[in-house]
Amino acid sequence: MEYRQLGNTDLKVSRICLGTMTWGGQNSEAQAHQQLDYAFSRGVNFFDTAEMYPIPPSKELQGRTESYIGSWLKKHNNREKVVIASKVTGPGAFVSYIRDDMRLDRRNIRAAIQGSLQRLGTDYIDLYQLHWPDRVTNFFGQHDYDHQPQKDGTPLLESLEVLSELVKEGLVRHFGVSNESPWGLMKYLALAEKHQLPRMVSMQNPYSLLNRTLEVGLTEVMLREKVDLLAYSPLAFGALTGKYLNDQRPEGARMTLFPHYARYLTAAGVSATEQYVALAKAHGLAPNQMALAFVSGRSFVGSSIIGATSLPQLESNLDSLELTLSSELMDAIEAIHLSGPNPCP
Repeated sequence: MEYRQLGNTDLKVSRICLGTMTWGGQNSEAQAHQQLDYAFSRGVNFFDTAEMYPIPPSKELQGRTESYIGSWLKKHNNREKVVIASKVTGPGAFVSYIRDDMRLDRRNIRAAIQGSLQRLGTDYIDLYQLHWPDRVTNFFGQHDYDHQPQKDGTPLLESLEVLSELVKEGLVRHFGVSNESPWGLMKYLALAEKHQLPRMVSMQNPYSLLNRTLEVGLTEVMLREKVDLLAYSPLAFGALTGKYLNDQRPEGARMTLFPHYARYLTAAGVSATEQYVALAKAHGLAPNQMALAFVSGRSFVGSSIIGATSLPQLESNLDSLELTLSSELMDAIEAIHLSGPNPCP
């Protein structure tokens, strides 16, 4: 396992981060612990969760994922050997059951951190993230930005100030953003400098062979400002494995169970996936491992967040770390990309 210093912090994180959003929904506590045991044995020390997990969100299951991680930490008494990342939920009617008037304000962030700490059974969280912005902008597959400043929520400075308070109190070591835009990240960094507050250290956004939109504007910000990308959906909800091609819907797969998560199954997305899968097979590679190796090898990526609903999936995904893509293969990937850039933003 390779490790990387996250941003400008003292956190050393594995190049693969284990995502957990299916635990408590598609995966039982025993299965979650089995995945944690296996990933940890392979050198993974970085685990990402959120107060709203599991996905799809529901009032009945909310918080169960963090509780499963908490019971594993208690069983092994190894809190100091792992890096835990979690998130405070942003606004939205679909998560209104978590708290009244969901915002990224002081009241909500304080309530969220206390709940997460209790479920995780820990005194601190290594990386605490804002799950999505408290304003109208592009995230979760949205594009063609619609400027609606009248719907801006909590001022960014208020969110930053309360996160800084959590650091001072020892409840959080570092903090970051998720599903943010270049403007949002730069604004947070500028406010931190102006008010002498801690900086955002990471950006958790989608990044895969089917969605490289952040290369247009975000990568320059991240590289210049030493903010690392935590790439989520590097397999595009599993589409890049090829398992959904030819209209297949494997039993138990995410987009079989939850068809509304089909943002990567557009005509353009399927066409690009067919080309990437064919390319991997032509080089004797597993499509999932080629896709993951591409993401992990990017200079601005601090860690790739992989999820799995079965141990064989997890084993195969972790094996991608043993793969280095040749210059010939990278050129072929780039040719496919340039023939139809970002089919699924």
